[in-house]
This record gives sequence, C-alpha cells and structure tokens, in this order.
Amino acid sequence: MADAVMARRFRPLDADASGLLPGGCASCAFWETAAHLPRECGAVCDADRVRAWMRSVEESWGSCGRVVVDDGVPLGFVKYAPAGAVPQAHNMPSGPPEPTAVLICCMHIVPEARQRGLGKVLFQAALRDLVQRGERVVQAYGVAGRVDYATSPLVGVDFLVRMGFVPVRPHPEVPLMQLELKSLATWTENLEAALEALRIPLKVPERAPAPTLRQLFDTGAEGAHGE
Repeated sequence: MADAVMARRFRPLDADASGLLPGGCASCAFWETAAHLPRECGAVCDADRVRAWMRSVEESWGSCGRVVVDDGVPLGFVKYAPAGAVPQAHNMPSGPPEPTAVLICCMHIVPEARQRGLGKVLFQAALRDLVQRGERVVQAYGVAGRVDYATSPLVGVDFLVRMGFVPVRPHPEVPLMQLELKSLATWTENLEAALEALRIPLKVPERAPAPTLRQLFDTGAEGAHGE
C-alpha cells in the first residue's frame, strides 16, 4: 500500500501531460477558441489546438495547470493561464477578465475520486504555484444555479467562495470571481502530505474506450469539484 500511496502526486499540466487528462478533456478546446461557444465541455474538440495552446503558454509563461496522478492514472486537473491567453474569456456575459490576472479555466475530478477532498487540495496546489510565480491576482468565471457540471467548463460559484474568491463583476449566471494572492504569500501547508493522506481508492478504474464527457462527469455540482 505504501508504494501505491507514494505514487500519488501533483505534476505540471503542459503539452506533454495533455494525454493524461481524462476522457474528452484532452481535446476540449472550449477556452482556447475565440468564437462564441455554448458553455459546454466539448463544444469544440481539437486536440492539436489544445496542445499548441499549451506549448505557447508554456513558452511565454510556464505550465498551464496541475494534474493529480495516482500510479500513472489521472484523478483530476485544474487548468489556468494569463487572462490574455484565454480567447473564450472575452465572450463571457459578465465581461472580460483583468488583463494582468491569471484566469482559472476549468477543473475536473474523475468520479471515483470525488467527495474525498481532492478538489480543495488540487485547487490549493494551483494557488500555491501561482504564489510561487509571483502572481498577485487570480480570477475565475463561476457558474451559478442548477447546472449540469458533467459538461460545464466553469467552476461552481459556491466552491470558489469557499476557496476565498469574491465577485468583482456580478452576473446572475456567470459572475467573474477574484482572489488576491497576497493573502497566501506565507502559505506553509504541506499539500503533498495532504494529498497522500486523502482516502482515495488506490486503483482508479482505467478509462473505457472512447468515453463521453457525460459518462465521466455524471454527478452533481458539488461532486464535480471533488469536495
């Protein structure tokens, strides 16, 4: 058991790791697309575009997120980038993000690992990464109300509020939320130890051939963010 637990880790999300993303997430180009799209995962699928976008972000800024893997199997991921590098953000009904902010694009946890605290620890790892890079402000478009998180590319408002975000551009459906990272400048929590301590099944089932997003993300709002 000890060897399997030690295999659970965070790793940067970059073009080389894009294949680790579960299901259709590796090819979902929602945030990387400039044209106005319905707010659904998989509204546009283009794995080459996603990898090219990741390479561009990595070359100019660094890796664009964090992935949790357990013995090589992905448990979840969070994707983020400088706001100016996220084309779809300019189509959000609450208005564009601040140009100098980092934008949290999306986060997903596989069904077998939900409701175990992984979403919180993964999100904290993302914030720690941004603090260490010297970023000051992080923003995210939250989704409010009764939403099918199985196919939503946005993070839930309630989850963002619990992580310390506040609305800066209110909207009844898609408010723009913000967190000032200076409050996290003295973060000392050992997130790797917290990750290892989570009671998550050590062996997550392998992905089925050509699964759909709905098959992978088929639970409610809270479960989709792994709380």
